[in-house]
Amino acid sequence: MMPHVFVYGTLRRGGRNDIARYRPAPVWIGEASIAGTLYDLGAYPGVVLGGTRRVRGEVYVVEPAVEAALDVLEEVAADGSGEYIKRQVRVEVGGQGLDCLVYEIHPARIAGRRVIESGDWIAHAARGDAWFSQPKD
Repeated sequence: MMPHVFVYGTLRRGGRNDIARYRPAPVWIGEASIAGTLYDLGAYPGVVLGGTRRVRGEVYVVEPAVEAALDVLEEVAADGSGEYIKRQVRVEVGGQGLDCLVYEIHPARIAGRRVIESGDWIAHAARGDAWFSQPKD
C-alpha cells in the first residue's frame, strides 16, 4: 500500500515546492487539518504536533520514490537529528480516517520563531506575512 502524506507548507498546491511537481504524480485526496502549532521559519513553516491549535493542509497518496524525495527535501535523518522528523498521524479526510506521514519540525529549530496564528501557511504567505513576501526597499 502506498503511503498518504499530509502537507502543510510549501508543498501545498500553489506553494513554491508544490507536491504536484514530483513524479510519479501524487494523488490528491483532500483538504484536512491536524492538531499542531505552525511556526514561521522564514521561507517555509514547521509544525509541532499536538495541542489545541489546528494546522491546515492537504492529503495525497505518494509513491515510495516520492516519499524518499520528500525525506531529502525535509532533511530527515535516521537518528532524528535532521531539520524535520517524519511522524505518522491519523487524519480525517471527508469522514475517512487515514494514517498520514507528517514532517514535524525538530524542536531545536523553533526557538524565537513566530507562531502562525491562522495555522494556514498559504494564507500567511499570501498576506505578505512571510519574510520572503515582503516588498524590497
